Amino acid sequence: MVCGPAATPSGALSTPLLIAEGLACVRAGRTVFRGLSFALEAGDALLVRGPNGSGKSSLLRLLAGFLAPAAGRLAWAGQPVGDDLAAFRARLHYVGHANAIKGVLGVRENLAFATRLRGQAPVSIDAALETFALAALADGPARYLSAGQQRRLALARLLATPRELWLLDEPAVGLDQASRARLEQALGSHREAGGVAVIATHGDVAADRPLVLELPG
Repeated sequence: MVCGPAATPSGALSTPLLIAEGLACVRAGRTVFRGLSFALEAGDALLVRGPNGSGKSSLLRLLAGFLAPAAGRLAWAGQPVGDDLAAFRARLHYVGHANAIKGVLGVRENLAFATRLRGQAPVSIDAALETFALAALADGPARYLSAGQQRRLALARLLATPRELWLLDEPAVGLDQASRARLEQALGSHREAGGVAVIATHGDVAADRPLVLELPG
């Protein structure tokens, strides 16, 4: 299954940032998928769809470098990811099913911890809290957040510590309609700034002019 690079308004093809060629994934002796290829440019969003067990989460984990492909090639800006996996991971955010919230810390402290961990100045924390409607909860302990609020805090890390590549696994789980709209707005801003996003979704996240990869069951 192939998603080709999108044409620029002039009709010329621009250079892809994330390239996957013939990717295959094998888990516990079972081939989850094989022959997956796509190329994503700056500003692209790829929506990965398919039934449970089709390999959506496995694909994102493979793209994040947590799993090694059984076959195929993965490159960023023309360089094989495996040549410097640490440098590639420094370019990406991975949001999985777990929110990875530290309950003993406050809401703002969670984001401050994330920025320190990545060696960044905490200049975007207030904007991230505002975007995901968490400013009023900023000084409260994270352990008291509802499931939806915890998800919003996990997503706020995308903005507090900017990265070029977002890998989002069912990011809208637990979000109400207003919070999904905030996520889609953040996604749009990320793409306008030249970022790339790969999103595993059952269709609850909208994106402008996305590429779509359908995984068979």
